[in-house]
Amino acid sequence: MTCPFHTERIFCNLSKSALQGLDALSSTASYPKGAVLFVQGQNPRGVFVLCHGRVKMTASSSEGKSIILRIAGAGELIGLPGTLSGRPYEVTAEAFEPIQASFIPRVPFLQFLREHGDAALSVAQILTEIYQATYREVRYLGLSGSAEGKLARFILDFTEKSAPTNGQTSTTLTLTHEEIAEMIGTSRETVSRLFATFKRKKLIEVRGATLIVGNKINLEKLAEA
Repeated sequence: MTCPFHTERIFCNLSKSALQGLDALSSTASYPKGAVLFVQGQNPRGVFVLCHGRVKMTASSSEGKSIILRIAGAGELIGLPGTLSGRPYEVTAEAFEPIQASFIPRVPFLQFLREHGDAALSVAQILTEIYQATYREVRYLGLSGSAEGKLARFILDFTEKSAPTNGQTSTTLTLTHEEIAEMIGTSRETVSRLFATFKRKKLIEVRGATLIVGNKINLEKLAEA
């Protein structure tokens, strides 16, 4: 009810009485960088509404290999698929930086959705976005035949929501080369080498934390090769 980002985030379009009901179910806490909200294989306890900061969603194999499936940002709902299905969480959720999140236990959350159809529609939209993010990950890993193509696709997807300025698209790159490598299924060394190659070919520019797409057409050719 006192959220400073009201009207911009999930469930903000609910009625006042519905928001009050949701507020009563939630408990808000702050977590340091590296804090784990839940782990892959754990029985679902409920969902987290991310109020501030970002959360890294990773999947791991029995051999210890891991891949970043998604970076969730402020306003997103974490742990939704497992909470709805009752199946174990499919990913591990780790604070990418200091965060604030509200936790809603599973049973009260499901009851809330049964009673508020508009909230259930918002949840359906979130599931669609999760599906789309998973589809992008499949493209990185399966459809691009080379690390070069995977990185090109990642850059295009990462900057797609940024409005072009003077014919160029730019955004703040908040991920390290190691984290990008975990997202596209390659090594940090390969990502660093390819970034240098892309800069040399004028495909991209990197100015501090700003990533600028210099030649979108050639990046798309690499991604589709």
